Amino acid sequence: MDRIFRTIALGVAIAVAASEAAKAGAPLGFSEQSNGGPTLVAVLKEITRAVVYIEATGRIAQATRMPAKARRKVGMFFADPIFAARRSELVSGSGVIIDAGAGLIVTNNHVIDRAEKITVRLITGRGLDAVKVGSDPDTDVAVIKVEANDLTAIQFGDSEGLEVGETVLAIGNPLQLGQTVTSGIVSGLHRSNIGIERYEDFIQTDAAIYPGNSGGALVNLRGQLVGINTAFVGPGKANPGLGFAIPLKMVRAIVDQILKYGGVRRGSLGVTVEDPTASRWRDSKLLMGQKGAVIVKVDSQSTAEQAGLKSGDVVTAFNSTSVQDASHLRTGMALLGIGEVAELVVLREGHEIAIRAVVAQLEQRTKSK
Repeated sequence: MDRIFRTIALGVAIAVAASEAAKAGAPLGFSEQSNGGPTLVAVLKEITRAVVYIEATGRIAQATRMPAKARRKVGMFFADPIFAARRSELVSGSGVIIDAGAGLIVTNNHVIDRAEKITVRLITGRGLDAVKVGSDPDTDVAVIKVEANDLTAIQFGDSEGLEVGETVLAIGNPLQLGQTVTSGIVSGLHRSNIGIERYEDFIQTDAAIYPGNSGGALVNLRGQLVGINTAFVGPGKANPGLGFAIPLKMVRAIVDQILKYGGVRRGSLGVTVEDPTASRWRDSKLLMGQKGAVIVKVDSQSTAEQAGLKSGDVVTAFNSTSVQDASHLRTGMALLGIGEVAELVVLREGHEIAIRAVVAQLEQRTKSK
């Protein structure tokens, strides 16, 4: 019975995958095994060359107490002194080659954050020294660079076009076992309030993600990158199927700023937003089940005030994307560069209003009086 069930399940998965590929108008990466069954070997041979193992070593400060015997030896008799020592630390993770010619690799900030030496190992086993280009702790995205002539970059997909139920593959180097591929589906989109990063808009997947997968690739069945694996939520090191990846749209926005500035220069519209309360729903005449974020404060002389935004406005759309909640809106605004225009749709007294506001530097968003 189990064997029959597995056969049926495989057939359904293949049918769904084939349907997805047909809709996209792109060839599916399935080839046939010697027994006639389907396999993703061909497409994975291309993808896996673009996913690397990263080893970051450094030394971190650690408070330590000098033993009594050692204190007496050097003539120190006062009680329990504490010294700052440094110990070696090794962190391993994964990365994805996004520009073969320039040797650029994207990974998670927490993989290389405290590194004094970064080593990248290709799937062939060849090791390369890497340098940090820049990072953003608030989204956990970082870019490193290697010098090599024969790298393979991954193809970019469309994270905005993902749908719940779509099949995805997670590729990385979990638990220092070597490169590993796991499969699953997209379990949810626009996940926030997880408490992992300051700005969250995660893809949720049940594809197995473990320590060491951080910075690895989440790809669709066409072999295209749709996200960077970053964490899973569960007790200990056991993954209960709650894996999270940073969507490619967010990754690209952060990488663009890192390559331009060496880091991220965040601006602001000068508004404070919160999730709507029950009373706010009634006051704003929101429809049952409608999502959005309410503006509770507009800074004086900010670009938001100049654009006409007001306290009490409920933002329902931001740059042509429906706003899920306040966290979703804050994340979207954080991805805009200084000088870019935010296009918002707000509900005010039951009427929809379209407003355009320019993102200003944080220290300049409010003019001095």
